[in-house]
Amino acid sequence: MRHALKAAAVALFSLSSGAVAQSCDGENLFKTMPQDQVARIEAAVQGVPFRNGLLFQATRDDRQITLVGTYHFGDERHAPMVDRMRPFIRNAAALYVEAGPEEESRLTEALTTDPSLMVDAEGPTLPERLSSDEWQVLSQAMSDRGSPAVITSRLRPWYVSMMLGISPCMIDAMASGDGKTGGLDHLMVQEAQAADTPIKALEPWDTIFGLYADLSPQEELDMIRAALPAASYADDYAVTLTDAYFNGDVWKIWEFGRFDAYQNSGLDRAEVDRQMVLAQTRLMDDRNRNWIAPLTKGATQAAKEGKGIVAAFGALHLPGKAGVLNLLQEQGYTIRRMDD
Repeated sequence: MRHALKAAAVALFSLSSGAVAQSCDGENLFKTMPQDQVARIEAAVQGVPFRNGLLFQATRDDRQITLVGTYHFGDERHAPMVDRMRPFIRNAAALYVEAGPEEESRLTEALTTDPSLMVDAEGPTLPERLSSDEWQVLSQAMSDRGSPAVITSRLRPWYVSMMLGISPCMIDAMASGDGKTGGLDHLMVQEAQAADTPIKALEPWDTIFGLYADLSPQEELDMIRAALPAASYADDYAVTLTDAYFNGDVWKIWEFGRFDAYQNSGLDRAEVDRQMVLAQTRLMDDRNRNWIAPLTKGATQAAKEGKGIVAAFGALHLPGKAGVLNLLQEQGYTIRRMDD
């Protein structure tokens, strides 16, 4: 269970809908998807600012920010990006990440020492709140992720929905790796530590606990319902999204999740769209806006030293009208893609 807690903590900093390790086997669902559905997903991403790409540079006068969109779990395909980023990190005034080693440590400690953060000991249990069929599917999915039914029944819905987005094979891989994910974020941090480049967090360690604090009971359950279908084919889902990431099709990851929920969640399209807006606002847009000040302030300070900064965070934070790149552009920064 300890490694499941660590995985959930990492998933909460992450914005991808799934995870995969080198030991995970699955099929890219785009290869078997009907062409009309592929076309609808492709149409949905058109017009989204900065929808493609993982590596960018933002400049304004003498201020420079090198930004890399990360995938939070291990994959051998990270190696070329690590090699490319090494000199940038070595020469940077600081590396900015969602959560540095201190923040991740404090978050994991909080999850393990304060059960009330993830366990509702007084309210109705999940089997009481869900239908019998829903509970049976959920309890099996969570059991596959190391959480017995008796524990799952009392978990808070936000925690459950995050765990459903993590493939069981990833949790197994983390268990064999002492809870380390091997994701690009951690590899960037290791490079910064080796180069004695300061590491700065973009947000406080406890930010995640406020993301879902005011959801209604119905919204909480709908989060689980939206995440539950994909849990049954988590390896395929994860491979699909991970391949899209390494192809640089960043916003395609988000729209794939939407269309999958249309087809498999049991929620009507309007409810799926409402869930997607809620998730995008809470997990991405609001946080993106909060990150602009530390990034621009850091770049200004670094410029006084004749340096730039590096920012590494979940790839889904890059694109969109409220994505970090577009927000920087609105601040007068010129954006250049570097992995085209």
